Amino acid sequence: MSQVTDFIVIGSGVAGLRAAIEMATNGADVTVLTKDKANESNTEYAQGGVAVVLSDDDDAELHEGDTLIAGAGLCDEPAVEVLVNEGTRYIKELIEWGTEFDKEGGNLVFTQEAAHSRRRILHAHGDSTGAEFVRSLIARARQEKNITLLPFANTERLLVDESRCIGVRYLDPILRSPRDIFAKAVILCTGGAGQLYQHTTNPPVATGDGMAMAYFAGAEMADMEFIQFHPTALSLDGAPRFLLSEAMRGEGGILRNVNGERFMGRYDERLELAPRDIVSRSIVAEMRRTGSRYVYLDMTALDGKFLRHRFPKINEVCLQFGLNIAESQLPVSPASHYCMGGVRTDLWGRTTVPGLYAAGEVTCTGVHGANRLASNSLLEGLVWGARAGKAAANDELSSPVAKRAQTVSDNSAAIGDTRSAIATAVRKRVKRVMWERVGILRDRKSLLRAINEFEQIAGSNLSVSSRNFVTLALLIARAALWREESRGGHYRTDHPEQRLEFQRHSIQRISEPISSAQIVDFNATGPAKLRA
Repeated sequence: MSQVTDFIVIGSGVAGLRAAIEMATNGADVTVLTKDKANESNTEYAQGGVAVVLSDDDDAELHEGDTLIAGAGLCDEPAVEVLVNEGTRYIKELIEWGTEFDKEGGNLVFTQEAAHSRRRILHAHGDSTGAEFVRSLIARARQEKNITLLPFANTERLLVDESRCIGVRYLDPILRSPRDIFAKAVILCTGGAGQLYQHTTNPPVATGDGMAMAYFAGAEMADMEFIQFHPTALSLDGAPRFLLSEAMRGEGGILRNVNGERFMGRYDERLELAPRDIVSRSIVAEMRRTGSRYVYLDMTALDGKFLRHRFPKINEVCLQFGLNIAESQLPVSPASHYCMGGVRTDLWGRTTVPGLYAAGEVTCTGVHGANRLASNSLLEGLVWGARAGKAAANDELSSPVAKRAQTVSDNSAAIGDTRSAIATAVRKRVKRVMWERVGILRDRKSLLRAINEFEQIAGSNLSVSSRNFVTLALLIARAALWREESRGGHYRTDHPEQRLEFQRHSIQRISEPISSAQIVDFNATGPAKLRA
């Protein structure tokens, strides 16, 4: 049983919704598939806010400079220029569509976060910026009669014919059986893969299936070794690893060890406002030094009324576990948070597979380099969602021929069985190995052991989702083994310094295991140059 539409969007976060709106306003029929309800995505959980140049004392060059510094020499500069220049326009558009950012006296309120040289972070409802993005974008999408939202439709694989992506196979949420849908193009907006790790701030849907599907369809993957660990996730037995926003430190929160000592001065002169990778490693070092499983985030010097107003969701969650953010020191430790690497794209969201576009955390646009600047992720999703939608709508793409599409459908059974759930034992083992051996601190011995174990698991008869899960773990571990240096979110204890020869991007393809021959200098042949 198959369907035909003009365009398919996989994912309903900021990137997916913005892409769908862009194509629908050009008159196309768009079907949006999402594995959970329409508002369940990493976007929904984004507390920190969105970085954008709108205040009088800020400009695009400053925002670009901060992004390049955080990216540790691996940002693709043309992509960063697109982000900081076009971001302002798209945020203004969101405001016109009814997005409610926090204001005082009718003026937008800007806050500061780590590694930003200006107060340029907009928030909505204190610490619910992502949820407000999703709310306003879903409301705007529902104004377009030619957008169909299909929740609880778990995508299993991309359909490819003669090296071109022509559709997707998904699990019908009502019939609970595989179903194919064909289109001129597929826009992949499936988010990240934080669930690969034992401790993560990401929701359960962030399993990286979109990245794996693109890899199996032949797309190039870039910079998979760069995983950002958020320094401050709530660390309590029985509590979820709830993210305590970067903005809490931006507003004056300080980090103390279990002995009550402020410790960031030992590691970086920027103290709590150092980049996330440095803060995360500093916390790990301090936990090891003191023999503890957490450190404390101390907000007690700030006014309680201000904190409750500024961080209402965080305050509510902490109260559920007996913590008052104005009076209690909050136990925190790092958790996986964001993937800088992903499906390699050009400046318009085109991947290396014709007919397949991508936007948001699933991609590697070159914007984030080795370490994402705080609050650039929502902006990237918004900008590249619009750009990918525009490119797909404007590129000369033909619809799949029904007969040919049916043939592809009949002859493209997925590997293993079609169960949608990741086998519990496989998932638990992969998450533990990733945390212990491919985590915040890495070395050759641990990475080789991880790769060996993942290869053994991958050789089993796995479900589609289990195969995707293990494949992504392998991509990250192999890239981390190749990069014999420390840069941004990737830290090798056996190679603690940056090395000039590694100031380039790792590229992995399904037909070619990673090696020096597959490492490409983006300045020469990077995403901005791909079919531009």
